[in-house]
Amino acid sequence: MAGVKIQLSGLEPLIVRENSNFVNVGERTNVTGSKKFLRLIKEEKFEEALQIARDQVDGGAQVIDINMDEGMLDGVSSMVKYLRLVASEPDISKVPIMIDSSKWEIIEAGLKNVQGKAIVNSISLKEGEELFIAHAKKIKRYGAAAIIMAFDENGQADNYERRIEIVKRSYDILVNQVKFNPRDIIFDINIFPVATGMEEHRRNAIDFFEATKWIKENLPHALVSGGVSNVSFSFRGNNAVREAMHTAFLYHAIKHGMDMGIVNPEMIEIYDDIPKDLLEHVEDVLLDRRDDATERLIDFAEGLKGVTKEKKKDNAWRELPLEKRIEIALVKGITEFIDEDTAEALEKIESPLRVIEGPLMDGMNVVGDLFGSGKMFLPQVVKSARVMKKAVAYLTPYLEEEKLRNKTDKEPAKILMATVKGDVHDIGKNIVSVVLSCNGFEIIDLGVMVSSDIILEEAQKNKVDVIGLSGLITPSLDEMVHVAKEMKRLNLDIPLMIGGATTSKAHTAVKIAPEYDKAIHVLDASRSVTICQKLIGQNQNTLIAETKVDYDKIREGFLNRAVVKEYLSIEAARENKLKLDFNEFKPVKPNKLGVFTHEAKVADLREFIDWTPFFKTWDLHGKFPAILDDEIVGENAKELYVDALAMLNKIDEENLAKPKGIFGLFKANTINDDTIELFDENNNKLNEFYTIRQQAKKTKNIPNISIADFIAEKESGIEDYMGAFAVTAGTEIEDYAKEFHDNLDDYNSIMVKAIADRLAEAYAEYLHKHVRTEIWGYAKDETLSNDELIAEKYKGIRPAPGYPACPDHLEKETIFQLLDVPNKIGINLTSSLAMYPVSSVSGYYFGNEKAKYFGVGKIKMDQIEDFAQRKNISVELAERWLSPNLA
Repeated sequence: MAGVKIQLSGLEPLIVRENSNFVNVGERTNVTGSKKFLRLIKEEKFEEALQIARDQVDGGAQVIDINMDEGMLDGVSSMVKYLRLVASEPDISKVPIMIDSSKWEIIEAGLKNVQGKAIVNSISLKEGEELFIAHAKKIKRYGAAAIIMAFDENGQADNYERRIEIVKRSYDILVNQVKFNPRDIIFDINIFPVATGMEEHRRNAIDFFEATKWIKENLPHALVSGGVSNVSFSFRGNNAVREAMHTAFLYHAIKHGMDMGIVNPEMIEIYDDIPKDLLEHVEDVLLDRRDDATERLIDFAEGLKGVTKEKKKDNAWRELPLEKRIEIALVKGITEFIDEDTAEALEKIESPLRVIEGPLMDGMNVVGDLFGSGKMFLPQVVKSARVMKKAVAYLTPYLEEEKLRNKTDKEPAKILMATVKGDVHDIGKNIVSVVLSCNGFEIIDLGVMVSSDIILEEAQKNKVDVIGLSGLITPSLDEMVHVAKEMKRLNLDIPLMIGGATTSKAHTAVKIAPEYDKAIHVLDASRSVTICQKLIGQNQNTLIAETKVDYDKIREGFLNRAVVKEYLSIEAARENKLKLDFNEFKPVKPNKLGVFTHEAKVADLREFIDWTPFFKTWDLHGKFPAILDDEIVGENAKELYVDALAMLNKIDEENLAKPKGIFGLFKANTINDDTIELFDENNNKLNEFYTIRQQAKKTKNIPNISIADFIAEKESGIEDYMGAFAVTAGTEIEDYAKEFHDNLDDYNSIMVKAIADRLAEAYAEYLHKHVRTEIWGYAKDETLSNDELIAEKYKGIRPAPGYPACPDHLEKETIFQLLDVPNKIGINLTSSLAMYPVSSVSGYYFGNEKAKYFGVGKIKMDQIEDFAQRKNISVELAERWLSPNLA
């Protein structure tokens, strides 16, 4: 049909012609984009959720995007129910529907229940051509149009060339092989944030505009769409800038041929009504018209927010010489004037590289000296890094020009940092990265869950000087050994730093160093600088030789000690088990048996926070609240605590964390000494927990304990009970931390993550109290203070798999299966059984008043073999998970 771009329909047709205006797709019926819509769907208030769709249609949305992708939802059921309700409302269903999901089963369920001609959002080449073609054929059969993401087997298109490559390939497959109507092809070519401060993001908007133009000129009849709100991600919280940015982006995108987009109409204004000064700053960024466009818009945006950065302190230091002003800004962590001072330094010195190597590094050397001498502490160093990053971001465009002009080969030493495969914890790694970058090292951070092949491939490609591996959970120790073996196999000669909560000098000496003789353990961030400086300098060989001598002694002592220590056979250990009198302690039947989901607000958890580990995260050691008055770190601890409370208030008031929990209470009995059977209320067997028993030889009358000893044996005829739980601070708070990281604010990024960890632990404490006093009810008269809770003065225990009393991480799988954790509250397990979101806790509930925390310690191979047999897994697998405990 001449002049027609695409034909869609609800109850009424939507014919988009060549001269039609931009098609506005409403985004508020999307659980990932609207907190209100998500809440209503989760609470099954579908009728109320219809009003959001109605409001969008009334507000001018020509298509409604519906998305049910959320871990707590049954996406298929929710999509079907909502679409059927929409179909019964003519004022809503008159417009076409965009079925939006990353899961094909949800898309297909939507296609079966939508009326008219819909749009599928989306399919791509991400999983290869075969699946892409199969999905496209089904969409064609259902008579829908399709959004094609610019994504292939190698990842997302993030520049002009990759966009063209992927859309051309996708178009050819669809038109030539699938015989898909080209007018039903809509390309989403990825709208990325601008003004992030990163050089590689400067062309994000321009690349989108130019790729849109190329599609319109080269792929007949294909349309272009995109999620417009992504472009302003850097300015979340500043609606004035976001509205102007969306409007200006659309103005230029439409001129280049963009046909439709997912956008909130409330976040769009009239282009000509944008204040001229704001429009100039926004378009400088979008069109990359100035090297300092990002910095100017950031400064301008602060004014629009009405934020004043005036300090009560005297600003007399602003009258000091330039070099001293820069030093003070770095030491004090003051970002307010750094662009101005950096610009002045650049004008004076005329070389961006010399500005960095001169006044900026001079200032950071002062920071390093103060930190190394204990006169400055980690939180301050991270704030200093924020200032340094801002200055470097300002200089980056000039650095690129200077490199091209001078073709200088001078580069800082490179350190590759990665959290190993299966592990998702990165606070410690990020802190070390910040400290090292403050001392002139270039950091290549590969993130979390990084496999050995990627680590070593990137290390060789980037010619790094040092590799740093991080891990928090015990399986990460084995992965580090594997990386070391691979480095040896490849004949690499790169020093290997080992760090993280579960690592130790002893483990590095005994397990890793024999596989790779340039491995060295780093205790914390304060030691990393000195070690790295030696590893890249003339003292490398001396340090490696000294470390080898030290590690040889540790290994020899460890092996000798292991031989001297006496252990019982597993049979003998069971003979010496803890024998409780269950007639003396009669198990209390829970008020409710079964599995229950739970939600909490940050306000509920605040009083349960244990702040002492929070300060340890920042390398400030001392018990809270006494640490606030400590002679050495007290002042810094107070300042950090004030910042933490301010951030916690913001998270609470703005609902930036959505803690979720689940727990189950079951009938339970011990069988075969070390196995706990679980039953439902009707005595149907549900599952089994397999426990580990102490095997070290004890002094007389001291038992060899297993947590199974706290549950009555089945042969006793006593009905006993136990529970399991999982809680998380949620993905929302992790997304919030990522916003700070993406904006080069490591201080607040680490702050949010550290608070998230505290909230997860507080939730575990809060939920345990709720279970003890109400749901189970065995401690209904409990009256304990938070200090007493932290000191574990309550009856019963809540040990966690992977910790001393139950060192086997594999039992997490049983907990997650028993409670259906991934589907109910969205926590998943990695290949190494780390929990994601990171700020999550899981474990057991034991109500026996004699139950106590203990450490299993070292065990013998006979128990590992017995454990493998009971759990019906290979001995090799059991040994892998229990190897840290193997005597």
